[in-house]
Amino acid sequence: MYIYLLHLGRVAYAEGLAIQQRVIAARKAGVIGDTLLLLEHPPVLTLGRNAHRSNVLASDEFLASRGIELHEINRGGDVTYHGPGQLVGYPIIDLRGDLPGKKGPHLGPVDYVRMLEDVLIRACGEFGVMTQRICKLTGVWTLAGGSVPEKKIAAIGVHVSAGVTSHGFALNVTTDLRDFEWIVPCGISDKPVTSLELEAAPGRQPTMEDAIHAVARNFGRVFERQMLWGESLDELLVARKT
Repeated sequence: MYIYLLHLGRVAYAEGLAIQQRVIAARKAGVIGDTLLLLEHPPVLTLGRNAHRSNVLASDEFLASRGIELHEINRGGDVTYHGPGQLVGYPIIDLRGDLPGKKGPHLGPVDYVRMLEDVLIRACGEFGVMTQRICKLTGVWTLAGGSVPEKKIAAIGVHVSAGVTSHGFALNVTTDLRDFEWIVPCGISDKPVTSLELEAAPGRQPTMEDAIHAVARNFGRVFERQMLWGESLDELLVARKT
């Protein structure tokens, strides 16, 4: 069993949504197996199902002047930011498949989210960054220390339709954190955001390529699958039919 992995590079958000829809349709039809899309987006704000527009602090005029798009989407969660230096992952997984921890006919969405958190916690650890879950605050957080609160290093928001997942996670690797000032990230005002670049141990500074490999490696470990690297979307949607 494997998970097909495709690195798309930097992709406009609308194009990323369209790619997701093609992959989701193919997965639901049984044309392809489980797939992980890894990519970056140009600066963009997204509002999940539970979002409050008041958590977007920047005005429409400011966003328009900077060419920043705002998308309302069907993932869980509130508002988040995507941009250069942030590794975004869209796992297209059939939760009815052979997955570790499955207790019934399908893996529960909450258990699935916990697995995504585990992937990212392990990946951060490869750079000497100790992270954790926080009860009722989905995502991955650094440890608090002294007067420094926990800081969010990765956001997670997913959608499940007919047992197949979409959307996923966003890990701040070398992200310009000043862009998060446009929003109240995930609606949480009392905890800052951070990145692997800022938190990494001396001598273990990450590149995006490093982060891609760490996430891919640990995705395979947590989901107990071989990660099969692909070359193109066409290869995924056409060659995988055989």
